[in-house]
Amino acid sequence: MKKRILTFLFICLAHIAISQTFEVGLFGGGSNFVGDVGSTSYIAPNDFAIGGIFKWNRSERHAFRFSFIYANINGEDSASDDPRRIERDYSFNNTIKEFSLGIEFTFLDYDVYDGRRKTTPYLFTGINYFNYDLLARNSFNNDIEKYDSDWEFAIPMVVGIKTNISRTISIGFEIGARYSLTDALDGSNPIGELEDDLSRKFGNLDSDDWYFFTGFTATYTFGDKPCFCVF
Repeated sequence: MKKRILTFLFICLAHIAISQTFEVGLFGGGSNFVGDVGSTSYIAPNDFAIGGIFKWNRSERHAFRFSFIYANINGEDSASDDPRRIERDYSFNNTIKEFSLGIEFTFLDYDVYDGRRKTTPYLFTGINYFNYDLLARNSFNNDIEKYDSDWEFAIPMVVGIKTNISRTISIGFEIGARYSLTDALDGSNPIGELEDDLSRKFGNLDSDDWYFFTGFTATYTFGDKPCFCVF
């Protein structure tokens, strides 16, 4: 009996090395920002986001996921509900180039190879590393302008739902918050060469910025049916 179990595990391990389920696809949707400039609504896309997704499905309930997303984010005090921001009337534009790596967990088993339609909610988290423009308020006209660029980390918190429309095609919808480890996305708290220039700083300097992506995914599944016995 032990020999049979060991033989089965060996076959399974050998099979999993060459029989994996992968997904590759696209993300498209909108972006928005919450910080010291503009609206404080958390899910209110006002700009675009687009990118690519790659998944390595390790079981029917989880997958390693890598993505790259390019997006614009912006904020306008005139769109805020805060009278003080409306009177101040600052605005900014920034560009995000985000690399993300983490784990996607599904609430239900998701195996497209059994031939049946599957629909499941899912969660994704991990670590992001993104490039963004460094901005600062111009002391003469109060315009928020670019002076450099930088890289920073963010923590993604994503919830979504997905379904397979065929054996190889899956579509989904997701809403993702990114808690960035910087307060410089809107130019309210400049860093680098302007970090010590207190005249350019404004807003709450003790609170880091958030940005959000809301949109649709479409992925193509390829690879042999995997052996999910080891993961």
